[in-house]
Order: sequence, then structure tokens, then C-alpha cells
Amino acid sequence: QVRLVQSGGGLAQAGGSLRLSCAASGDILSFNVMGWYRQTPGKQRELVATKNTRGGTNYLDSVKGRFTVARNGDENTVYLQMNSLKPEDTGVYYCNADIISSRTFNRMVFWGTGTLVTVSS
Repeated sequence: QVRLVQSGGGLAQAGGSLRLSCAASGDILSFNVMGWYRQTPGKQRELVATKNTRGGTNYLDSVKGRFTVARNGDENTVYLQMNSLKPEDTGVYYCNADIISSRTFNRMVFWGTGTLVTVSS
């Protein structure tokens, strides 16, 4: 199986910064995409930022210019640097990994357990 271990997050003031990390381990042959989603109060889970193996990135419009997604391929880790935080960024952030399983050779998608980010005004 595949395990995603998240760290970081917590409480920040508006205008501040936080960094999230997610380390993947297990039956991984290769990665297609890794990234971050979030669930904010009253909303469905939404894509925040992702990065594919070709280096292409995809960002939620409201975080462009403030958040940066990065990957360390050697460590199978994805990061989310969040700057200029706003109260509306408050929510639970989930790591996501779209991988090819080394066991089944099938594409599989896995989720982290979530990390709470709270931004105070």
C-alpha cells in the first residue's frame, strides 16, 4: 500500500506564512501528480496546487502568486509554501498522490489524513 504522511500547518495570522509537507512511501513505481487539496467551511474539497512529473503546475486562482507547490523527487515529498495567508485560506489541507503502483502497475490515487490550517484576521 501507499502511505502519505503530512506535517506542518497550524495557526497563522493574516499576511503570515505556513509550510506543509507530505512524504509518500510504499508500493510506488512512479508518480503522475502530487499536490494539495483543501476543504474550507461550507465548501467542497477543492484543488489548491498540484505538480506533475514533467514539472507542470496547476493552482487554484485565489492562491496564485501566494502559494507555491514543490516536489523533492528523491524523497517522494511534496511541499506547499503558503505566503500572504488570508482568513479565507482556513481549512483542512489534504495531500494527494496520483501514482503507478509497483504492485499492480495500475494507476491509483491516495490521500493524506489532512492538516488543519487556521488563519486569523
